[in-house]
Amino acid sequence: MAYWLFKSEPFKWSWDMQKAKGSEGEQWDGIRNYQARNNMRAMKLGEKGFFYHSNEGLEVVGIVEVSALIHPDTTTDDPRWECVDIRAVCDMPKPVTLKDVKANPKLAEMSLVTSMRLSVQPVTEAEYLEVCRMGGLDNPPR
Repeated sequence: MAYWLFKSEPFKWSWDMQKAKGSEGEQWDGIRNYQARNNMRAMKLGEKGFFYHSNEGLEVVGIVEVSALIHPDTTTDDPRWECVDIRAVCDMPKPVTLKDVKANPKLAEMSLVTSMRLSVQPVTEAEYLEVCRMGGLDNPPR
């Protein structure tokens, strides 16, 4: 089981908007970066990830899961671009800020720190558990 981080600018797609989609979830569309697309190609159903507010907030605000495997991105006719669907699982009791992530030596190699611009990133199990701990999730969804 792998873990992921999905970045979104809250004025375009917020955590509240994601939660409002319920169990149906929403396609994670608009990705136009090959590495991010390839990360989505590697995803399996049920894998968990962080929902991260970029630009505004700069914080992990929730946990999502992959609810549909890679498929064509309906926002473009270009067959190179694909996406997965994700659905909200739970709120992060205490949002975990980028500043807090950068201050934690256990997270020094996390993609959020080393590849800040990448919109869909892998997260190791140790990083997932540490960020969940920092956010007050004692029994994080796996």
